[in-house]
Amino acid sequence: MPATHVHLVRHGEVHNPGGVLYGRLPHFHLSENGKKMAEAAALALKEAGVKPAKLVVSPLLRTQQSAEPIAKIFDAVPDLDERIIEPYNMFEGRKVSAKTVLLRPHLVFHLRNPMQPSWGESYVSVVERMMDALRETAESVSDGHVVVVTHQLPIWMVHRHLAGARLAHNPSKRRCALSSITSFEYVDGKFQEVGYKDPAAQLARVDKGAV
Repeated sequence: MPATHVHLVRHGEVHNPGGVLYGRLPHFHLSENGKKMAEAAALALKEAGVKPAKLVVSPLLRTQQSAEPIAKIFDAVPDLDERIIEPYNMFEGRKVSAKTVLLRPHLVFHLRNPMQPSWGESYVSVVERMMDALRETAESVSDGHVVVVTHQLPIWMVHRHLAGARLAHNPSKRRCALSSITSFEYVDGKFQEVGYKDPAAQLARVDKGAV
């Protein structure tokens, strides 16, 4: 029997004084506030009675740091999985705004198709790799829960895919706060969303730089 539940945990607040889109860039670590958020997520899992049979983590620094409190509380060894990494985005390292794009006409070309999107990895590709990773992870254990520490867009793509919603969306409307937990039940090879928690809601936060 595979896992019964999969919990997708977003990383905590990132130290990003420049306000750039950090994407897959290395060395973007959690802020001190972000570490508190990660601890809040770990405690929320414990209070919910979750005992992870497996902990899977995106290889980026901010997700590995966000997984540390979970690993400590549950005495779990994180498994890194490239399939749950942040999507590639050609605006990585830049402050992204209408003004910055208009001042650099060569960048406008990359905005030609927001439905795909044309500025980075396609939404379909994100869904495919995420669902492969989640299904494989769920099937790799004999029972119980698994926890996956990943990023906002991958989590939101899984949510929209399983809800039967169009993948293209308004990024400002995503329900995926820093250190939030989106939970799915896994029954007969199918996922169904069963919960969402925002354990770090009481902490002031700066959520800039996500793809």
